[in-house]
Amino acid sequence: MPTLASIVLIASVVTTADLTGSDSQPALSAGEAQITTSLRYLAHTPDDYDEDQSTEWPLVLFLHGAGERGDNLDRLKVHGPPKFAAQGADLPYIMVAPQCPADQVWNPWALLGLLDHIEREYRVDKSRVYVTGLSMGGYGTWAVGAAAPGRFAAIAPICGGAAMPFWTVSALKDTPIWAFHGTEDRVVWPSETLDAIELVRIAGGNPKVTMYEGVGHDSWTQTYNDDAFWEWLLAQRRDD
Repeated sequence: MPTLASIVLIASVVTTADLTGSDSQPALSAGEAQITTSLRYLAHTPDDYDEDQSTEWPLVLFLHGAGERGDNLDRLKVHGPPKFAAQGADLPYIMVAPQCPADQVWNPWALLGLLDHIEREYRVDKSRVYVTGLSMGGYGTWAVGAAAPGRFAAIAPICGGAAMPFWTVSALKDTPIWAFHGTEDRVVWPSETLDAIELVRIAGGNPKVTMYEGVGHDSWTQTYNDDAFWEWLLAQRRDD
């Protein structure tokens, strides 16, 4: 059943003890702001999730593209894991697919707050948490992965780039990455993926990349229909 999650984010906390002014310096005031955001999401559990209450399951966070933004969760069922779940597939993992509000892009801090919520509500194997997404969701995959690189066992961005500086992307050097793009994509240029992969390699990482020859923007259908992709993803595990 679709669920509405409210995620509280701390925007800023100032802890400086002495903020009094002087004749030459104006006084500064300390403040703390709490920003509340909501993400609607679809969740799916394996058919035998309830059989053994001690079993923990891998978690796949799926990020959709710009075309599925809004407030209608049915729009999420057109691609990737939500599509498979809607068709009745027994996915061997907990699947969570949030919906980005209209006219916004993925906020990595909101997504991390959603993960906190999901890990409280479901029996998640925290050593096997993955994120994958397409187009705008590909950008979101890079962004949330770089925001918390030690949290994900692997990331799999599809036809999206890392719109971040080198020092941010380099945080992913120890994270298993498999990125995908079509060579004829004219919505998100293939160089967006290739440049991100190169930055991770410069940082010392060993990411994988698959470029589909002659394929346009839809490089996700082939990826998500490939059993080898899922075998690779679900085999990754954090050691800590």
